[in-house]
Amino acid sequence: MAMKWNLIVDIERCNNCRVCFLAVKDEHIGNDFPGYAAAQPAQGHNWMEIERKERGSYPIVEANFMPVMCNHCDDPPCMKAAQGGAVSKRADGIVIIDPQKSKGQQAIKDACPYGAVSWNEEQQIPQAWIFDAHLLDDGWTQTRAEQCCPTDVFRSVKVDDQKMQQIKEQEGLEVLQPELGARPRVYYKNLHLMTQCFVAGSVVVQVNGVEECDQGAEVILKQNGGEVGRAMTDLFGEFKIDGLQPGSGQYELEISGSGGSLSKRFELGDASLYLGALTA
Repeated sequence: MAMKWNLIVDIERCNNCRVCFLAVKDEHIGNDFPGYAAAQPAQGHNWMEIERKERGSYPIVEANFMPVMCNHCDDPPCMKAAQGGAVSKRADGIVIIDPQKSKGQQAIKDACPYGAVSWNEEQQIPQAWIFDAHLLDDGWTQTRAEQCCPTDVFRSVKVDDQKMQQIKEQEGLEVLQPELGARPRVYYKNLHLMTQCFVAGSVVVQVNGVEECDQGAEVILKQNGGEVGRAMTDLFGEFKIDGLQPGSGQYELEISGSGGSLSKRFELGDASLYLGALTA
């Protein structure tokens, strides 16, 4: 089987330093790579961008960051919209928009459901991140984004499709909007940080008439009578159960702590939920 490039992006490791964003610009602004890409404009194009998602409410709030770029799809909508071979899919999985053949074809940009293709108004061509194909063809084993990332967000993997599916299953990887059928080659780890909700709270116990944090309390989350998650409270009596579908309805918490047991019912809407201080 053919060996193909894939990119694994771990959202949990991204801290929005934007070094990858700058590395792509450093590589492409003012630099022509014939057969791969024309120079990126100095303004207006972000071939690699960082999306932000805030979840929760005070005092349990988090911000997560997700690098996004051309997905190098196996069934690329941009290639279907292209004329005259302006977009090609290489044997190694990389999608290339030819900077000469694509001239005037704004339909290529419009066809991308991920918004990953930019329009170069001056040159009248569509452009996107090329997976650093020019560097990989020159013997590199990493993209610029991976090479420069200080927190190891990225992992470039060249394997056959069967092996990639094994990695996907073993590491719980997901792609963006799989329902589109484009079959991206950019895989995300911990995508739930951008797409799903958590429920959190603080468990307290009365000690000599004073409320104290209840460390080590067991928290079980149930829906329709079945367990869907569990956690132990930390030093501050706090817990968080993640990976819940937005708007998934009624849940019940069962808490067993040093002060006894309690249960609480709640409804999960479209946002993560902090339930406040719960006295066991």
